[in-house]
Amino acid sequence: MQRNFRRGVGVLVAIVMLAVVAPASSQTQGMNRRNDRRNDRQAGRAAKQACKAGDEKSRAECRQVKRSVKHGTDHPTEAPVANPPTPAPAN
Repeated sequence: MQRNFRRGVGVLVAIVMLAVVAPASSQTQGMNRRNDRRNDRQAGRAAKQACKAGDEKSRAECRQVKRSVKHGTDHPTEAPVANPPTPAPAN
């Protein structure tokens, strides 16, 4: 009788432990980056639609707005300077 009681208690403890442990989902770095890219794309689409709805900017300007939102830049109209020219030394 004690064996059945101990076995029953052991099974009951195992069930309670499984019920108490909350399911946990782990996010890997790759999953986080993918979610960030998805959010960036959605934000870019929304910005482009808002730009097009305004009827005050051209199609190319709306593309630049979308690109600046996706890439998180503050100044979308400024072109980066690749290599500024250096003056030649005087002889």
